[in-house]
Amino acid sequence: MKLTLGFSPCPNDTFIFDALVNHKIDTQGFTFDTQLLDVETLNQGALEGRLDITKLSFAVYAKVKDQYELLNSGSALGRGCGPLLIAKKPIALENIDQCRIAIPGANTTANLLFSTAFPNAKNKEIMVFSDIEQAVLDERVDVGVIIHENRFTYQLKGLIKLMDLGAYWEETTGSPIPLGGIFIKKNISADARQQLNDLIRQSVQYSFSQYPQLSPYIREHAQEMDENVMRQHIDLYVNDFSIDLGKEGYAAVQRLMEAVK
Repeated sequence: MKLTLGFSPCPNDTFIFDALVNHKIDTQGFTFDTQLLDVETLNQGALEGRLDITKLSFAVYAKVKDQYELLNSGSALGRGCGPLLIAKKPIALENIDQCRIAIPGANTTANLLFSTAFPNAKNKEIMVFSDIEQAVLDERVDVGVIIHENRFTYQLKGLIKLMDLGAYWEETTGSPIPLGGIFIKKNISADARQQLNDLIRQSVQYSFSQYPQLSPYIREHAQEMDENVMRQHIDLYVNDFSIDLGKEGYAAVQRLMEAVK
């Protein structure tokens, strides 16, 4: 069976799917048409039902749950891994509502967490996540919500952190931060969905068995990222929840879904 599969080119996702899409494990007759896309593009694609299996922001889950089911394996969820609010110069948090704000997509968990902290901030500009640092530096926006590897690079560019939005979520809810998960179309048989979940788990476990070695597949898609940043990225976003969400993981996702309402 051939299925379409979408995930981001970031090291955490290529780490998770490397063994699966490159047949380093027995894929049990499944083959994949892979599409490596920015997470907001993946979110929009799910709203239109484009892909059979896809990485999505948990913030969009409620909008696609009639078509897609969350898999146990492959998620990015944890503590100390949330988006950051950055700026070029100090800005008092009480003034954020009046700022021009760059966000990495309307349907992203990052935007949801920002909106939870600053519900009255409305002057937002949607950008590809990798463009936000430069937009702040060029003063095209006042502040930016950054995700992925930009957590490790903003200080090198002279930018400052105004707030850790993930820490705010953890402090106010007590839950780990549900960033993104792997979703599969419900029109795929239950047996196949379970097989695919097991294969993703095996793929994650295979990559962990090779780590800290970085495969050519991870390097190829890391956009000239420094090896140390690649490993920081993997260490931050891939963990036991990526193998199996478990009760705590599902409870955190449910808590986030309640925040969407």
